[in-house]
Amino acid sequence: MAGAFAFKGCQKIRGAQIRVLLEAKDFFLFDCDGVIWHGENEITGAAKVVNALIRRGKNVVFVTNNSTRPRENYVNKFTRLGFTDVMLDQIFSSSYCSALYLRDVVKVRGQVFVIGCEGLRRELLEAGIPCVEEADDPDATIYNCDLTPDVKAVLVGHDDKLTFLKLAKATCYLRDPECLFLATDNDPWHPLSGGRILPGSGSLTAALEVASGRKATVIGKPSRFMFECISSQFSGVDPAQCLMVGDRLETDMLFGSNCGLDTMLTLTGVSQIEEAQEYRSSDLSTNHSYVPDYVVDTIADFLPAFEEIEEQNDD
Repeated sequence: MAGAFAFKGCQKIRGAQIRVLLEAKDFFLFDCDGVIWHGENEITGAAKVVNALIRRGKNVVFVTNNSTRPRENYVNKFTRLGFTDVMLDQIFSSSYCSALYLRDVVKVRGQVFVIGCEGLRRELLEAGIPCVEEADDPDATIYNCDLTPDVKAVLVGHDDKLTFLKLAKATCYLRDPECLFLATDNDPWHPLSGGRILPGSGSLTAALEVASGRKATVIGKPSRFMFECISSQFSGVDPAQCLMVGDRLETDMLFGSNCGLDTMLTLTGVSQIEEAQEYRSSDLSTNHSYVPDYVVDTIADFLPAFEEIEEQNDD
């Protein structure tokens, strides 16, 4: 674990401990779903926390595996929910980072076959990356459909209109060993209201991995690449001065661990402290990477710490 605070190690912290952490860190990375908001509702106090951090000169970015919407839509949502100081360059989605990877890292020369929503396509097109147009006849099958000859990458994201034909086409393209196989993220599922769940991009990627016999390169959390994107756009990012705040152990906490960041679990989302404690007690050392350094009930727990700082500055 990064840092050297005596109260680290899956510890529930509050008050003065949070104040020490806020004063020590310069860079805050927040997941969105389950940390900042639930659907179209702000988690109580989240906007006040984010706005206060930004106004105090802290660097704040948002790292989300949600590939369904372009970054402009995120800016609009932040504004709508009362996050008045959030700008476009603070948002790092798995779709945006996938576009950067294709354009700047592998420098893809050809078209990309996308399994994903329109938001993912928009991010690719804005980066100048051509996507295969979906224009199949409704009765087309893998036996008679057209296959685009210059596909150089298959990119899998969340796709609520996934068809068997899309899966079959992607499998055909991946028979070419020169065709890249990428996934925006490997989240297996997402919680819905009423106890229902939504299959995530990871479940779609797994199906294609089985069909193609290949493994995808994952761009989003817990891959390090998303942090590399942040470091390339913000100068002087020191992992020791960063705090990753998320709600999912196997994604957010592992991402922080992989990047050498201190991690904080907030209990307003997917994972709970009992799961973290089980990982901490595990005999498998790899499970320890899922253990957060700190735990809070909600990021609204930051607010009393801000008040303490203000009182201290007034004295």
